[in-house]
Amino acid sequence: MSFQDTPELEGIQLKPSTASAAQDEPFQELAADGFALGGFTWRHALPDTQRAVVIINAATSVRCRHYSRFAAYLFANGFDVIIYDYRGIGESRPGSMKALNASWTDWGAQDFEAMLKRVQREFPGQPIDVVGHSFGGCAAGLGESGQVIRRLVTVGAQFAYWHDYAPEHRWRMFGKWHLLMPLVTLICGYFPGKRLGWLEDTPAGVVRDWSTPTARYEQRPSGRSLHNRDVRLPFANVHAQTLAISISDDPYGTIPAIERLLDYFSNAAKTHLRIEPQDIGEQQVGHFAFFRSAYQATLWPIALTWLQTGELAPDTPGRQVPRS
Repeated sequence: MSFQDTPELEGIQLKPSTASAAQDEPFQELAADGFALGGFTWRHALPDTQRAVVIINAATSVRCRHYSRFAAYLFANGFDVIIYDYRGIGESRPGSMKALNASWTDWGAQDFEAMLKRVQREFPGQPIDVVGHSFGGCAAGLGESGQVIRRLVTVGAQFAYWHDYAPEHRWRMFGKWHLLMPLVTLICGYFPGKRLGWLEDTPAGVVRDWSTPTARYEQRPSGRSLHNRDVRLPFANVHAQTLAISISDDPYGTIPAIERLLDYFSNAAKTHLRIEPQDIGEQQVGHFAFFRSAYQATLWPIALTWLQTGELAPDTPGRQVPRS
């Protein structure tokens, strides 16, 4: 969930035969509570029930446009693709952030669920796959229709339990995200991340969820609201072939953090792939860089192969983390 120093989007290099077809169509979709969500679709001209549709879930307060080049890559390799912004972010920002009541659970149970419904309506009969970055991997388990997901790829996916942060960064990160961010939010009514150059402006409810220092999602404020209504968290609905990718220099996506979230997906077939930057000839990758086009030749094929086959290629870099 490290969002500072975000670069401008780079143009993806597509094959000449597919570049002209890679047109992203804007759309609006109403969530069940009537909130208007904005996003973009890469759609092939002819429907095909053998072709999967990929929904990309963004990290916390990262605009969906950050994933455009990766979406175009998947499109060029035979998928239909949807990217969208959670309520309060980018294409889904309302007039007043102070008046917006939105939480992490809303982003999953309302916004991601709306995308699952949209895909079933717009692409009837096609398999549904999901790619989730950071909190986007958690959001993939919060939609009631999670049973329709065929394959799931997560990248650095966790829900920010401070004790799981990399030890050498833990206290600095705790001060920034669990003390300073909620304090600024309390003063402003939302977190003005764009002004600070940290991330997009963020709803207060999301900040409360992120900054609450508890080890269980159901102990976060919006998770508790579900628990108090005796509504079970819907992670168990997901039966997808699931690949969790983590990078060893990602201070958020440590092995304990990734495993903590994976444990919620109790009915999914799970593989955790741990990659060292040196495995792909790099000095550093971190939490945010996976979706930059610089990694199109080294990291993106891992996700692509999993979405195509549900398996890792024999020459996949990294190692599988043993699961208890």
